[in-house]
Amino acid sequence: MKPSLKEFPEEFTTERLLIRKPLPGDGKAVYEAIQASLNELKPWMPWAHMNQTEQDVEANIRNSIAKFITREDLRLHLFNKETGEFIGSSGLHRINWDIPKFEIGYWIDTRFSGRGYISESTDAITKFAFAELNAKRVEIRCDSKNIKSRVIPEKLGFTLEGILKYDSISVASKEPRDTCVFAKIIE
Repeated sequence: MKPSLKEFPEEFTTERLLIRKPLPGDGKAVYEAIQASLNELKPWMPWAHMNQTEQDVEANIRNSIAKFITREDLRLHLFNKETGEFIGSSGLHRINWDIPKFEIGYWIDTRFSGRGYISESTDAITKFAFAELNAKRVEIRCDSKNIKSRVIPEKLGFTLEGILKYDSISVASKEPRDTCVFAKIIE
C-alpha cells in the first residue's frame, strides 16, 4: 500500500493529553509557546533562531498539514486534555515506510516543562507507531549535551545504540557536536 493511502487515527489521548495532527489556526498557540520558550529552545533547535512571525508559524503548520496528508512527516501537537492549552509539539519524522521506521522529535512550551508531559506523549507516540503504523523501529536522536532530551528515551526504556561523534554542528557555538541514537525495535 502506498504510504499516502495509509489510514490511521489522526488523534489519540493519554491520561492528561490530547495528541493530534496540526490543524489550520494552530499557529497562534504554537507561536506563543515558541516565544515563551526561546531561551530553552535556542541551544538545540535551529528554527528557534529564525525571527518568525505568527503568520510564519501558521504557514509552517499548514505545510506540515500537507506533509501529514501525504504521510511524508507526521507532526503532532500536544494539548492539555482538560484545559485545551497547547503544551508542545512532537511527531514521527524521517519516515521510512519500507521498514517502517520513524524518529520521534519533541519540544515543550517552557511554561509546562518538568511535569512529565513529554515522557507521557513520547511513550504514547511510540506505542502508536508500533500499534497503528506497524513500526519495526522507533528512534530518538538528540545532542549528547541535551540532558533534558536524553532523559526521555532513557526513562522510557529505549536502548542507546550509539553516539555519533561530530555528527552535527552546535546551533549556538557552531562547534561539532555528538548525537545520541536511542531506539526501540520489534523483532
